[in-house]
Amino acid sequence: MHDLIQRLLASYQHSLQTGGYPYLIFLMALESSVVPLPSELIIPPAVLMVAAGKSTMSLPGIVVAAALGSWIGASVMYWASRAAGRPLVVMYGRLVMITPAKVERAERWSERFGSFGIFLSRMLPVVRHLIGIPAGIVRMNYWKFSLYTVLGSLVWCGVLTYVSVIAGQDDRLMHGDIRRVTLWATGAAVFLGAIYYFFVHRLSRKPA
Repeated sequence: MHDLIQRLLASYQHSLQTGGYPYLIFLMALESSVVPLPSELIIPPAVLMVAAGKSTMSLPGIVVAAALGSWIGASVMYWASRAAGRPLVVMYGRLVMITPAKVERAERWSERFGSFGIFLSRMLPVVRHLIGIPAGIVRMNYWKFSLYTVLGSLVWCGVLTYVSVIAGQDDRLMHGDIRRVTLWATGAAVFLGAIYYFFVHRLSRKPA
């Protein structure tokens, strides 16, 4: 498992070295669309490369590029949903892993939190790639949607970059200690899972 992780990381970082910011933007655009590609797997390796002096990118540049990619992906979801409307999204969403239950959950989230929900959704797994659907369906003002998407993405990508810098100072982690990798991964999963459960399953559930 350790060797597999190392090979995957080396392959991804090589792609980052050759692709630079455009590649990062592309991956983050996918992350904010229907592709379940977590930003938690995209940004940290890029940050560690910069910290090690193995990339011409910069930390602020990574944050901006990642936020730009998030906005592009979210915009695609917004306009696709706006053009299709709710019936078609529900009918054909399963083809791209968007179930009716997910659509309904995103709609409840949007109804409960409004514009601020767009901002907050950028920091939550799963929700971030769905929030453009209800925004598009109800024809929310696109520029307002874009503003909250960009602001939320900048905050989340900035936090993820900062945490990655801190992680990079862990010598045992950087030397590939699999127990250290597991510790960091488990901690992140528990933290994100708790946030997701509280905001998505507790606050956006159907009112009694």
